[in-house]
Amino acid sequence: MKTDRIQFAGDVPGIQVEMRVLRFAGTNATAPTAYLQSSLHGAELPGQAALHFLIPMLQKAADEGRIKGDITLVPQANPVASNQWQSHQHLGRFDFFSGVNFNRNFPLLEDFDTSALPQPDAPVSLDKRIKAMLVRLALKHEIVLDLHCDDESENYLYVHEDYAEDLRDLATALRSTAILAGDSTVSAAFEEACVNPLLHMKATDRDMRRRAVTTVEFRGLNDVNPATGLADAEGLYRFLVHRGVVVDASSQLGEPFNGPIAPFSRVEMIRAPQGGMVLYHVALGDIVKKDDLLAVIVPVPGEPEYDIKLYAPQAGRVLTHRSLRYLRRGDDVMKLIGDEPSVQAKPAGSLEA
Repeated sequence: MKTDRIQFAGDVPGIQVEMRVLRFAGTNATAPTAYLQSSLHGAELPGQAALHFLIPMLQKAADEGRIKGDITLVPQANPVASNQWQSHQHLGRFDFFSGVNFNRNFPLLEDFDTSALPQPDAPVSLDKRIKAMLVRLALKHEIVLDLHCDDESENYLYVHEDYAEDLRDLATALRSTAILAGDSTVSAAFEEACVNPLLHMKATDRDMRRRAVTTVEFRGLNDVNPATGLADAEGLYRFLVHRGVVVDASSQLGEPFNGPIAPFSRVEMIRAPQGGMVLYHVALGDIVKKDDLLAVIVPVPGEPEYDIKLYAPQAGRVLTHRSLRYLRRGDDVMKLIGDEPSVQAKPAGSLEA
């Protein structure tokens, strides 16, 4: 394993940050190559835990000559977000200066030529230089996995709808429960930046048997422990073996994925009509019927006549909860994968800010 440390000057004198990039060189120039990153949102650590356990597996494979395709890993993809703390709370979803989600506004290229992207010392803001570097690192590879997590959730994937069926093997390897499929690059998330060149290729030139571009949601913010980290690492390893990046005759993909592949139009974003404490009446993974009680918002503790009950707008599966149990008016309370398209109008782009 080779370790590179990319230095970025801060936006003011006296500040510098470092991005650590780990590389395993493949032995077969025709084998698929892979890029994995985690913690683009600094406080999202399940993916970082997965890479922590995956790297020794890959080192063993490298020592035994079993890595066929080049592998690049960036366990802390956003050193700025990793350093964002406020009042003892680790944050890292939004840039403190602009207020913009760190997983937005990536450069959208129409091909795989990254030569025009800003270099680490370019006269542009640090967040733009970091985003440019991540795209530059990723677009060299056919497999690109951006490891995230939700607040509290099941394990699921975000995929461009054109390639959702091609990622069944990843969902199988990771034991994911659902695939959410979108069709836009409006928000310019990292995954969208990496899939955009593919969308500009001729359909006959897109060989998705070798490619995989997705956002992996490894459950929730607090699912950081040895058991889940190791299990997720084993899932990533199974996928790399299945796709021919690593050779391991003992690794098996497992039972085929049988969860829903749901377009964004089927995702019900249940929102709080008023602020207050939230009491959930359903667990993650529960199958609910239309009009089932999902949660109660308590704006006036001790006076239940003011409770606000939230009911399922349709039948479906509970995918996420909010980890914070005190909500503001308009906050997302949960995601429900409905059996039918939602009646809610949804703007193009990501489901959340």
